[in-house]
Amino acid sequence: MLKKTIILCALLVFSFGQAHAADTIKRPDKEKLKKILSDFEEYAKKGMQDWQIPGMAIAIVQEDQVIYSQAFGTKTAGKNEPVTTHTIFQIGSTSKAFTSTLAAMLVDDGKIQWEDKVIDHLPDFRMYDPWVTREFMFYDLFSQHSGMPPYAADGQASFGFDREHIIQSLRFIQPVSSFRAKFAYVNNLFLVAAKIIEKYTGKTWEDNLKSKIFQPLGMVETTADVKSYVSAKDVATPHNIRQGKPATVPMDLDWNYIYGPAGGINSNVTDMAQWLKLHINDGMFAKKQLVSAKNLNFTHSPKTIAMTDPHGRNIYYCLSWCYEEAEPYSMIWHNGGTTGCHTMLAFWPQAKIGIVILTNLCPNELAESLARYFGELYFGNPSRDWSKEELDKAKKAKLEAEKEKPQLPAKVTPGLALDSYTGKYHNDIYEDLTVEKKDNSLVLTIGPRNTEFALKHWDRDNFILTYAELGDDEAQTFVNFEVGEKGKADKVTLELLNQDGCGVFVRK
Repeated sequence: MLKKTIILCALLVFSFGQAHAADTIKRPDKEKLKKILSDFEEYAKKGMQDWQIPGMAIAIVQEDQVIYSQAFGTKTAGKNEPVTTHTIFQIGSTSKAFTSTLAAMLVDDGKIQWEDKVIDHLPDFRMYDPWVTREFMFYDLFSQHSGMPPYAADGQASFGFDREHIIQSLRFIQPVSSFRAKFAYVNNLFLVAAKIIEKYTGKTWEDNLKSKIFQPLGMVETTADVKSYVSAKDVATPHNIRQGKPATVPMDLDWNYIYGPAGGINSNVTDMAQWLKLHINDGMFAKKQLVSAKNLNFTHSPKTIAMTDPHGRNIYYCLSWCYEEAEPYSMIWHNGGTTGCHTMLAFWPQAKIGIVILTNLCPNELAESLARYFGELYFGNPSRDWSKEELDKAKKAKLEAEKEKPQLPAKVTPGLALDSYTGKYHNDIYEDLTVEKKDNSLVLTIGPRNTEFALKHWDRDNFILTYAELGDDEAQTFVNFEVGEKGKADKVTLELLNQDGCGVFVRK
């Protein structure tokens, strides 16, 4: 969920903010902290209302102590089901840091080095460009500078393709920039990292999480599968916005669990506070070094320039974390979004303070706003109304998107006979797609699960596909047929899958 791209930051463990290393840590006294937490809580409550977020939970950790833990709202919109500090949410892409921490442990064990070539450990690993395949290093898997388009071929998980298929499909994804030249956020490479971890541990990614992270940290309510999420007794229902209001999303959607190493963990603020302690304290937990400070801090260090914000502060991508320049101390953070939950995790390593925000509405920018607002309060900086700024941006973007929506022509051109569009089409990434005629209309079927979509005619050879689970912003998308000389469609493009250039299917 990161935005915009610039250029690679070389492979160095940067030491931003070291000028403060010898300084006394800037920290509020007890009375000031009490006031900060009170003001922050009021701001959080107002933000929830403004963003229409049904439920939220927040925890703040200072050194090895939880200094704040509160829950707000309801698990399901319109119901009296109070969120608790033990309520389980999907944490989305903040799961990525769990995978890079397992990787750091693997480096600690001497099984692999950050600069090792991936192909030396997985001989069947292939990118589109043979040179990139040869040069791809272990740390590159986490650094978001692969050259692929953002969110490359992410739709595979929604239609039931498994992890191995997603890994094999990398070879078919055409790059849009040079390797290590630009930031572009993807999920698929984290499956490659997990495969390497599994190879050298003899355990699944999920079992590694349990034995090396969840159990040592006492994260007893944290899981990494859809069944555990659906069956949890204290669980938040996911929501998105439909027709201007929060609407529930089916809990059994499993795309983020197929992408587990990139986004498949379920947790609550009680457990996530334990996870924060590990990172705040350089890999130390309960007086035991679970992962070396050297390799854990390598995951926190900048590798790729991600963007420069309007105030001139650089944001870098690290290994499953972002590094954002700020005063007096820079912030390390990552957010995460599933089909109906949104998360923000942030910490300031020099001050040993961190915050986690879990919400059951996606998208929203309140979670990120609260982390930045808390940082300003805690360090005594002038406060900005981040929530209002982001909400104004979101409203403006929605209005602009409404204006840019394609308008049905005044005179609609009829399509061809439906048989002209039916048939089987193929794509190396998404494999076969079938278009059939049912009840005098078209139905499109795709993926191992044979997911069906009804197509509604728009104009000439263009149809509309509705994907209700995505919410108002992305619920409708075009399906465009390209008719050949013989009067039958030769190609079909699914706009839903083509933002990365991977959505064109050719008739078999």
